[in-house]
Amino acid sequence: MSEGLGEEVKTNPQGDVITAAPAPSKEAKKGAAAQRIVDPDYLFLQAPREKTFITGSEAAKEAIRRANVDVAISYPITPQSETMQQVGYLYAEGYVKDYYRGEEEYGVMSAIAGASRSGVRCLSATAGPGLMRGLEVISSWPGGRLPAVLLIMCRVINAPLAIQPDNVELSYMLNTGCLLFHAENQQDFYDYALAAFMIGEKPEVTLPVAVAVDGFFVTHARGWVSLPAADIKLPPRDCYHEAVPMMDNENPPIRISRDAPIQKSNFISYQMHASWQQEIWAAQERSRKWIDRWLGGLIEVVNPKAKIMIVASGAAVSQSREAVRQAAEQGIEVGLVKIRSIRPFPADEVRAALDHAEKILVPEFNYVGWLAKEVKSTIRGSERVISGPRVFGGMSMPTELILEYITGTPNRR
Repeated sequence: MSEGLGEEVKTNPQGDVITAAPAPSKEAKKGAAAQRIVDPDYLFLQAPREKTFITGSEAAKEAIRRANVDVAISYPITPQSETMQQVGYLYAEGYVKDYYRGEEEYGVMSAIAGASRSGVRCLSATAGPGLMRGLEVISSWPGGRLPAVLLIMCRVINAPLAIQPDNVELSYMLNTGCLLFHAENQQDFYDYALAAFMIGEKPEVTLPVAVAVDGFFVTHARGWVSLPAADIKLPPRDCYHEAVPMMDNENPPIRISRDAPIQKSNFISYQMHASWQQEIWAAQERSRKWIDRWLGGLIEVVNPKAKIMIVASGAAVSQSREAVRQAAEQGIEVGLVKIRSIRPFPADEVRAALDHAEKILVPEFNYVGWLAKEVKSTIRGSERVISGPRVFGGMSMPTELILEYITGTPNRR
């Protein structure tokens, strides 16, 4: 209770005062009503763009503004809360048709599954421990062929309690069957999130797409983002031309989850599950052409002839770009392979880009070094790979540390 006036002041569990969001203006509501549907190629590749200086969370909001989303379901967890709060503003303005807060992450991910199964375009977001809590349900999305979009704002997984940036959680996502993109900066977070809706909904794909970004480094920092006009948006989801008709009990995803005879231990059920899992991973591979078309490829290569190459994804790419520049000032040519898509993993592209390299560094923002393991298992001559430098638990990665690995420390693995 506030002193003097006797009015109740609502606070969150951390004691922060909860304030009501301002009601959207009439002009804001007019903006949503005036949006027109355009071809995805036009929106992604041809529409004129203007630069704006915004945070990563605001970049995600702008992607969702243009994504023609039907349902967004949220549950608060730092650092993703700010983004889903922004999505709530979009709902109030009419850009998102339905929006609510679930009871907890397991319930949210279950509700997203139900919404996607009904044929609507849907979205959620999470981070760190929230992802762990919802992972059992998220892992069922690909088997259900549910093309939902999940934004992951990476942070430390407890314990001890921490909310700092760290992307160890992506190691848990590698084998779920979801497509997985890792954004370097605010521009990527806008581009990847918007394209994710269309890529996942393609008939030959029909899979959920997770778009990850390193929390705080990108979500709470500003960067330049080129945006098309806000009066255009994607076509609605065309669920009747996807791999699996929605809410059809005679199709395998529904039968697997509901039909008891299929779940019994017999050869037929084994064969069905095995073939269905193979199909999920084949569908991942079929997404490649759309990633090439709308995101410019699964990788980006800088200085492709350099004998020393860096392989990185997410915010580590930005640190690596600066290390490449500083190394050039010292007369050392260093190349860089930026991994845009972790699933599908660009194995052929990575092998081709690193075939000539004598030394390969893999800087990461996590303890386990999941990207270094991916690279080692992909290329010939894995002894060329130096797993590092790695920082975690919220620490930043000074470029001097990457330069140290470039100029020496050959025995570090």
